[in-house]
Amino acid sequence: MKFDITTLEGASAGSVELSDEIFGLEPREDLIQRMVLWQLAKRQAGTRKTKGRSEINRTGKKIYKQKGSGGARHGSARAPLFRGGGRSHGPVVRSHAHELPKKVRALALRHALSAKARDGGIVVIENTAMAEPKTKVLIERFGKLGFVNALFIDGAQVEMNFALAARNIPNIDVLPVQGINVYDILRRKKLVLTKAAVEALEARFK
Repeated sequence: MKFDITTLEGASAGSVELSDEIFGLEPREDLIQRMVLWQLAKRQAGTRKTKGRSEINRTGKKIYKQKGSGGARHGSARAPLFRGGGRSHGPVVRSHAHELPKKVRALALRHALSAKARDGGIVVIENTAMAEPKTKVLIERFGKLGFVNALFIDGAQVEMNFALAARNIPNIDVLPVQGINVYDILRRKKLVLTKAAVEALEARFK
């Protein structure tokens, strides 16, 4: 699969051959969905907590005699039935994460990349080098290239001037190639890869 390479200034910089084993698969929605659910579950804090009846600081004495009240037979003011009592089956501190095999995660990433390539959402640029971290300059360049909602994947290290210039631009994300993930690929319309990112991805999935 051949892609044209462009520069941040919009000039042509040759072309690159992308591997069909990474960018040319028939996308499987079930794998992509499983990966997104795994990512979202893993990042949930799970810190919501309510007190059960055993944790309520109230007397455990029987609140009135067993017979003669004409009402129900209650034994404790800490029961969930009463105002101020414990919560029954409330949330507790826990991890929402679940298991997903490493091979499935790797395959889901390849399918997400293939889905983005199939939709015409992948752009390859030569590099993200900038002389100085100027957001205004970068916005002008993005306007010429049509990058309104995009995820930029750089090499092992993100170019610092580019990252500083891009961090205040809405709907623009910048990640090193190690941080590429299915959820961020899907939530942005364009996936912009540098040549270094393409080489790293192909080496990773060899």
